Amino acid sequence: MDKKVTVIGAGNVGATAAQRLAEKELCDVVLIDIVEGVPQGKALDLAEAAPIEKHDAHLTGSNSYEASAGSDIIIILPMPSLSLSATRWMPCAM
Repeated sequence: MDKKVTVIGAGNVGATAAQRLAEKELCDVVLIDIVEGVPQGKALDLAEAAPIEKHDAHLTGSNSYEASAGSDIIIILPMPSLSLSATRWMPCAM
């Protein structure tokens, strides 16, 4: 596919977003999460469902932002336990 979308946050919402993007063959999808093994596992699950859903989108899971290189769109889905006042968000506010 010509387009690449990165979904940061491989929880339920992120995985569902990745699934819908792949099923509609809109783009190749990269799932990124800080929890080791989660984005890789969810990407593998979605890729194995591809023949059933009849799509050929490429799905990748990673714990590194390097996998998002060349993305046309990046979707950021923060963890529900984080708020805008959390220290992780401070660099984004600057």
